[in-house]
Amino acid sequence: MKTRIVFCLGLALAGYLLCLRLVLAGSNSADMDRVVAGNSEFALDLYGSLRSGEGNVFFSPYSISTALAMTYAGARAETADQMSGTLHFDLPSNKLHPVFSTLQTHLDAIQEKGQVQLAVANSLWPQAGFDFRPDYLALCAQYFGAAIVPLDFAHHTEAARKEINGWVSVRTARKIPELIRPKMLDESNRLVLVDAIYFKGNWRSKFPIGQTEDQLFHVSSEKAVTVPLMQQTAEFGYAEFPGLQALEMPYAGGDISMVVLLPRDVDGLGKIEAQLTPANLKTWTAGLANQKVQVFFPTFTVTSEFSLANTLSAMGMPDAFDVRNADFSGMDGRKDLYISRVIHQAYVKVDEEGTEAAGATAVMVTLGAAYDTHEPPIPVFRADHPFLLLIRDNQTGSILFLGRVMDPTR
Repeated sequence: MKTRIVFCLGLALAGYLLCLRLVLAGSNSADMDRVVAGNSEFALDLYGSLRSGEGNVFFSPYSISTALAMTYAGARAETADQMSGTLHFDLPSNKLHPVFSTLQTHLDAIQEKGQVQLAVANSLWPQAGFDFRPDYLALCAQYFGAAIVPLDFAHHTEAARKEINGWVSVRTARKIPELIRPKMLDESNRLVLVDAIYFKGNWRSKFPIGQTEDQLFHVSSEKAVTVPLMQQTAEFGYAEFPGLQALEMPYAGGDISMVVLLPRDVDGLGKIEAQLTPANLKTWTAGLANQKVQVFFPTFTVTSEFSLANTLSAMGMPDAFDVRNADFSGMDGRKDLYISRVIHQAYVKVDEEGTEAAGATAVMVTLGAAYDTHEPPIPVFRADHPFLLLIRDNQTGSILFLGRVMDPTR
């Protein structure tokens, strides 16, 4: 009978881009820089694959990186090589996992300041009595802070599913209420590894509710929908480049910001997406400078769900999904496990007060057989057509969430 190990990992936050100059938990800044840069490359590679679909896209690239980092800890031989190449893990495991731990410590410190809610939690839910390698479980506990809670998938499958979903739901403020869908678990499951994240922050400069008006949002040059469009004039990070405007809207406390990339043309998002490389993103964000800007921005709620197995396989790690070739012997000492599914859910709500976001990832592994009037006029940033957005940690440059809004009404 087939046995499945399900790693359900919620939206543990992001790590990409710019320089990370922290020396915490034994990780030096050079190692940090490499992990952040690698996570950034993976984030944009994955977005490049996901953008071919239609409609809104929103996900937490660091949630997916973290989920796969924990899975990668049990990979060996060619499977490990393919995963490290696809995920841009450029450090040996004995350095890689401590860096993830340090990033977690940094994000916890932001939560402790009390300006925003930024809660991250990890847990392992193994089948009671199943023989996992102690060093693998210890690594997940040490570097990812995972509590280990045995469950009985074999005899109480539905109860186990509800218990894990309940844990995720509580830690994402009910925004991810059912990470594990019915029939995803059965009596053959052996491990569920869960990482959940929740973010809620008020804008440092809130949008006055009385100035929000229903206006047209141009989904394309041929189609428009009516949406509530917030507006205010205040100090923001702002930059202009050929074909696009960039805007940074910080949250209270200044640790986290939303960065919006708005094409000049209504139908110009595809061109910006094609230019979304680590180098260009660094250029666009490095060019942001504080100045007074008149901002028009829609309220919206976006939810996304992706099945990523085929995407990740095509990106360069096919052996991990191949029952004949996968090698996850670092988990149980045998070459009998492979990834059968990678599922990701994410949620974001934006309004006059601020932003609320959450997400989760599931990796399923299976046993196979002041203004000067002499200066230029105040620029106008009118987000009334499709745009890219990312939510990032300003100190590290880490991307917490990434996506696009094609239609705020959907």
